[in-house]
Amino acid sequence: MKTNEMEIKTLDYKNAIKDSFLKLTVQTQIKNPVMFVVYLGCIMASIICCWSYFTNQLSSFDIQICVWLWFTILFANFAEAIAERKGKAQADTLKKSRTDLIAKVVSESGTSNLAAESLKKGMIILCEVGDVIPADGEVVEGIASVDESAITGESAPVIREAGGDRSGVMAGTKVVSDYLKISVSCEKGESYLDKMVSLIEGAKRRKTPNEIALNILLCFLTLLFIICVFTLKFFVVYIKGGTFSIDSTELLIYISLLVCLAPTTIGALLSAIGISGMERLLRRNVLAKSGKAVETAGDINILLLDKTGTITYGARMAYEIIPAPSVAIDDLARATFLASLEDQTPEGKSIIQYLYHKFQVTKYNIPKESVRFTPFTAETRMSGADLIDEDGKVFSYIRKGSTEAIKQYVLALNGFFPNEVEETSRSIAQMGGTPLVVSIDKEVLGVIYLKDIVKTGIKERFEDLRKMGISTVMVTGDNPLTAATIAAEAGVDDFIAQATPEAKLKRILKEQNEGKLVGMIGDGTNDAPALAQADVGIAMNSGTQAAKEAGNMVDLDSDPTKLLDVVETGKELLMTRGALTTFSIANDISKYFTILPAVLTGVLVVNNHDLGTYLNILNLATPQSAILSTVIFNAIVIVTLIPIALKGVGRVKRSAQSLLTRNVLVYGIGGMITPFIAIKIIDKIITFFSLI
Repeated sequence: MKTNEMEIKTLDYKNAIKDSFLKLTVQTQIKNPVMFVVYLGCIMASIICCWSYFTNQLSSFDIQICVWLWFTILFANFAEAIAERKGKAQADTLKKSRTDLIAKVVSESGTSNLAAESLKKGMIILCEVGDVIPADGEVVEGIASVDESAITGESAPVIREAGGDRSGVMAGTKVVSDYLKISVSCEKGESYLDKMVSLIEGAKRRKTPNEIALNILLCFLTLLFIICVFTLKFFVVYIKGGTFSIDSTELLIYISLLVCLAPTTIGALLSAIGISGMERLLRRNVLAKSGKAVETAGDINILLLDKTGTITYGARMAYEIIPAPSVAIDDLARATFLASLEDQTPEGKSIIQYLYHKFQVTKYNIPKESVRFTPFTAETRMSGADLIDEDGKVFSYIRKGSTEAIKQYVLALNGFFPNEVEETSRSIAQMGGTPLVVSIDKEVLGVIYLKDIVKTGIKERFEDLRKMGISTVMVTGDNPLTAATIAAEAGVDDFIAQATPEAKLKRILKEQNEGKLVGMIGDGTNDAPALAQADVGIAMNSGTQAAKEAGNMVDLDSDPTKLLDVVETGKELLMTRGALTTFSIANDISKYFTILPAVLTGVLVVNNHDLGTYLNILNLATPQSAILSTVIFNAIVIVTLIPIALKGVGRVKRSAQSLLTRNVLVYGIGGMITPFIAIKIIDKIITFFSLI
């Protein structure tokens, strides 16, 4: 696996290097005004070197300046190309994932295995317990419980059966009981996996408003430097006197001066930062339709989060067992343990864990008599255990199932279903929980209370968001009592109970009218208005087409918890751009003290003191060495900062003020010191090897 990953990375870098040269066109370079100026400077430098060659005036200094100016452009192209390559790799991964699914194809000659990508419309496939459904289709035979949590986010398995409106199944869901025979309903290229790939490959990055504003600022600074550099020669002539004349080497020096003083570092990395923000979301299987959505996510003030799957685990877990009147709780615990011992569903496993930790019930408490386990089926809606004596006869039946199923079972045996148990079940259901009733023969022993547990650590994550100035609102269809209980346990700032599309839209409009940016998630057609209205709308890939068209992001995994990751990624993008902008400007300030003294050497002489030499605070060897060292550093710093631009500066959960202070200290002061150290080292290398 590691070898394959290394091969893929090597291929990405090779392709990115190739793309760096392919981007050396006017049509591509003109999209980035700052680098376009450098591009024109490179062309002029090349023309000057060619002219010098034919006039026998070409020096090694001229050649090195020209080469490193071209490297500046190529490194900028490489930064953008490698970011683009990383994004395209996501589509390739999704395409490959389809080949990992194997289907059991049913034909007249029997059952055979076939890769999912080779399935054709109309084929019949068999899916048994534990199988992942390999293709979208319609159930033609059987009835089974299907876990659709990976697609819909719903924790409870649903019944899928032939005929009616519960016959449709989707690839990626899992059969948890019984079996299904499915008729494939789509051709190759039409499944939801194929639609995911199409969404990724069709996504286009547009510049965000903040990026456009920063580009305008960079263009203004570049124009200012162009004016300064072009007038500098006239200033020199005015100071020294004489007539205006300029040779090829001097012209190259002025081009170098312009390239080094212009904000080339951030100009070269700006596109890569934006692309990498979208790519980091893609690594989390979230497709952003535009860079603006990613950036906005970093500025949102309020999040609307669905309860199930986001705030809670989305899986029903054992919370309590409640005995029926006159039944000892230990007897209920032992019977519940036996009924759940072979229940492989998440609910069954949670019951075993609960009984072990709460009542210390283990498999060693099982009676010596033999036990025959009865698996859960969609038809009976029950599971359990039959106790068998030494003669192989069943002498007792333990059953666990839904309230209605156990009630019918007990009454069919002429038993009695206590009103207290029925009332307990009703109360649990009203609180948003799931009741399961346990019986032994025709006696009802009590109720198992299953509830959706608040995720571990979610309260702390909400606290982190609160520190960043983001408030949270839980959206749920539960009644107000249940919603209030979960909201208090999770630590959200507010909640909307019995949420309707109108209620969601009303809340979003209310927050936006107060000047706030709102993010939310949704998957249904009834969520489309709210998704379209929200500043950051994340649609589940398993949702309706209307929802996906309304949102500006699509979660390919249909995992609602991604909303928190989206916010952090947005903040990463903003912090990265701010940090590298600070570093770039600080770099430019430092380069004033290395390249300007070299240019002004011999120009400003006061009382026999050369001001250019006086300002050479780094004591660089020669003016030519100082200029070449600065040009080399200006190119190298771009490729050095590419990993930071792609990876981001990290998720730092601090206030805006503390982040600003941190950036100024780390990237501001660091950006001023780094050039001095690096340029001095490069100057020493140039001098040592006598490169000029």
